[in-house]
Amino acid sequence: MARRFFFAALQAGFAALALAPGGTPALAETLPQTASSHRVITLSPHATELIYAAGGGHYIVGTVSSSDFPEAAKHIPRVGDGILVNQERIIMLKPTVLVSWLRSGIALQIEALADRLGAQMHYFRPLQLRDIPQAVRRLGRLLDTSETADDAAGAMDARLDRLDAQYSGQAPVTVFIELGHSPLYTIGDDPLLNDALRTCGAVNIYATSGLPAPRIPIESVLVQKPQMLITTGTPETAADDMRKRWSAYGLGAAQLGHIHIADPDALYRPGPRLIDATEAICAAVDAVRQGKDVTEDP
Repeated sequence: MARRFFFAALQAGFAALALAPGGTPALAETLPQTASSHRVITLSPHATELIYAAGGGHYIVGTVSSSDFPEAAKHIPRVGDGILVNQERIIMLKPTVLVSWLRSGIALQIEALADRLGAQMHYFRPLQLRDIPQAVRRLGRLLDTSETADDAAGAMDARLDRLDAQYSGQAPVTVFIELGHSPLYTIGDDPLLNDALRTCGAVNIYATSGLPAPRIPIESVLVQKPQMLITTGTPETAADDMRKRWSAYGLGAAQLGHIHIADPDALYRPGPRLIDATEAICAAVDAVRQGKDVTEDP
């Protein structure tokens, strides 16, 4: 599910970086307007999660099919899958606010529709971990839920402060993130995920690839000899599969069990749960520094 969302997001969104003169801002700059009643439609699952964190989940009247967190989000009416969206359904839901990720693809069509409906269109694309609590604060101002949003954002900032304090200055650990293995894809030039690794004192070996999700040859990974491997899936089976496949090529990280299995939705959605995923990655990176078999950690 998360892998499909990740590739769909790549198709729908990364081209938007070329559309904005001087670069795309990390967060929407539209000033919030006070409203007595909000009707929100979210066009990406991370937007749904951000709004719930900001205390505005009860304002969401429509969302996309992949919005499944928190549990309450599963019961929100659907307007499409994020790539194909039912504009008639959106009109029927009478939104006052629409929230998306990147200003590209279907979002541009919905932007024109929002203008006709007199609704606001907002984009939230965190580029660093610190942008996530900032987005929650801005959504709190937009939806008049600042008290809840500020508390949630403050707690996120405190967690990031602790990670910075604990792992700043630690010996760097090189990391390979396996996005898919048949064919082999990895996370490359993704500023948010690379910032998460930086927070842990880790370095993505493909961070400077120039592509967000490049296809790579196995030989390239073997030459670079990453100290740690990250993938997603069911921990019990994914770790064993990754260990067997890469050990067969003689990759030391696999043979030593330096493998971390992440929650795919938490890792690939740029929302509050990415902080959870980062904390888990930091603990695994630290275990690798100590020479531990990460796959055997409780």
